[in-house]
Amino acid sequence: MATQFAYRNAKTIGLTDAYPVYQAAKGFQQPEGNLRCCAYGPSGKLFAWATNSAVEIIETETGSHLRSLQVANCLEIGFSPKGTYIVTWERFTKLENGDGSKNLRVWDVATGEQTCAFTQKSQTGWNLQYTADEALCARVVTNEVQFFHPQKMASGTVHRLICEGVTDFALSPGKNPAVAAFVPERKGQPAAVRVYNIPSFATPVSQKTFFKADRVQLKWNALGTSLLCMTSTDVDKSNKSYYGENNLYLLGVAGNYDCRVTLDKEGPIHDVTWSPDSKEFGCTYGFMPAKITMFDARASITHSLPSASRNTILFSPNSKYVIIAGFGNLQGAMDVYERAGMKKVATIDATNTSHCEWCPDSRHILCATTSPRLRVDNGIKIFHYRGQLVYNEDHQELFYATMRPQLPEAFPSRSPSPGPEPHSSVSGVPVKVATAPKGAYRPPHARGRPEGVGSNILRQHDDILASTTPAPAYVPGAARTVPGAPPGMGSAAGSFTSVHLPPGAEPLSKNALKNKKKREAAAKKKEEEEEAAALNGTTVNGSATNDQTADASAFAALAPPLAHDAAPIAAAVAAPIEDRKIRNLAKKLRAIEDLRMRQAGGEKLETTQVQKINSYNEILKELQSLGWKDE
Repeated sequence: MATQFAYRNAKTIGLTDAYPVYQAAKGFQQPEGNLRCCAYGPSGKLFAWATNSAVEIIETETGSHLRSLQVANCLEIGFSPKGTYIVTWERFTKLENGDGSKNLRVWDVATGEQTCAFTQKSQTGWNLQYTADEALCARVVTNEVQFFHPQKMASGTVHRLICEGVTDFALSPGKNPAVAAFVPERKGQPAAVRVYNIPSFATPVSQKTFFKADRVQLKWNALGTSLLCMTSTDVDKSNKSYYGENNLYLLGVAGNYDCRVTLDKEGPIHDVTWSPDSKEFGCTYGFMPAKITMFDARASITHSLPSASRNTILFSPNSKYVIIAGFGNLQGAMDVYERAGMKKVATIDATNTSHCEWCPDSRHILCATTSPRLRVDNGIKIFHYRGQLVYNEDHQELFYATMRPQLPEAFPSRSPSPGPEPHSSVSGVPVKVATAPKGAYRPPHARGRPEGVGSNILRQHDDILASTTPAPAYVPGAARTVPGAPPGMGSAAGSFTSVHLPPGAEPLSKNALKNKKKREAAAKKKEEEEEAAALNGTTVNGSATNDQTADASAFAALAPPLAHDAAPIAAAVAAPIEDRKIRNLAKKLRAIEDLRMRQAGGEKLETTQVQKINSYNEILKELQSLGWKDE
């Protein structure tokens, strides 16, 4: 059976039959113009899109037009589980009489008639929620969740769950539906998630209270027997995360089990997903590189993967494979694992992917780069699960792409096999060549030199000093010595603050000692200023200084006689020092030449500039002694 995907770009909406044919869907006439949204029905048999003036519905198998709904400026479309009803949402406006518009509408697909309308201001959580058999639908309003019979919505509510402060809810799938309601923290009371059987709302069958919860994501497993609650706060009071704090809780619908899921790494929860078979769920969490862990239905760890820069988990429809990927601000790498044993099958480079999903056959993966998330390289790519790119479709400005829903049972399970022959569209895709990893930054003067010069040389010098200078044995009561300090510094008591005076000298008073320290500090500061001026090639008090000579002399004074293996190190350090000295002296000569030309042109020079001209012969002589030749 062929799969199919839909896309919406700046000009049109299209349906494409995917594996194995990869061609435009037969019988479908592509609409053009300002197309605001589109959606498949849950069964994949219907497809709808919105224009400025209407919502059009077609059958996906034949492409034939089924129905037009006269609703203008529709921004959202949703179907009921069996495709019996379609729900549309328009932007909320106020009418002339001051009332709000009925911007949430429910339509019967078979007749095209509007069955009910509500006022729904927020686009977040705009849609109605249906039970799997479409026996009930529900929506949340202030302090309650309202239930309706879809066939008789105009008659009003049939059940009401009164829950003060409720902001979110989720109906469970399965044959015996339940409802989970979330109440955030308020008036010093903890947040709570309560699960009720419908319509027995007197007592919850399961509940969990917790702090640090402003919002929640409620995720039921496919059987409707367990519920994951991922809570989040707007602000992280510990200031460790810009995006607030996250926690994860697991509740059993039978009420015999609930717990906080233990996550052993600090940081946000990036994604949590149930396996389609409802036996386990995966979670990626913690500061990057994140941890990836698989849990069973009782929140016990079944498998942990090495930490990696990944923030997305996607189970295949048949639960046989799982994708661990890094999208968004990450590089777009996808690792495909066999769920049994978590054996890696392939790593796929899906750079710039903004939407990813499994194809219904569990053997192909759709990746799309869409606007406005990214304005360049928009398009659709389909990969085989073993890593091979099999289809590519570029778009100028792509807004949306998705696979047509199909039952996994329509695709029989197959043993692992090589990927199919790629479509001809792949031939134009450039092959990415692996690039060598970038090394550490090296300043311009150090480029082109062999490794080991510079900081590595100094580190080697320190290592040699440490290895060739034996550490003195500790003797109780003996005077301690400070490495590099003049002989006599230190004390037997181990204090490094006492001063040893020359024989016959009287100890200084406190004031005299204080004044002496001030003089020494002033002298040290002056010396540092002179060294800083020398680094810039300037003069201090009329005398030229240079950091290269200071560095060389300091290095020579620091290094005691070493073994023969220290000689190459000293030579390697001396070479760049001489090069820098030649460059600085040559720069001074060029500056003097400029001053001479200005003086010859009649310009009156400062006294310091004249002194600089007079030092020409001295600088030239020093350059020639270093082996420099005037070219």
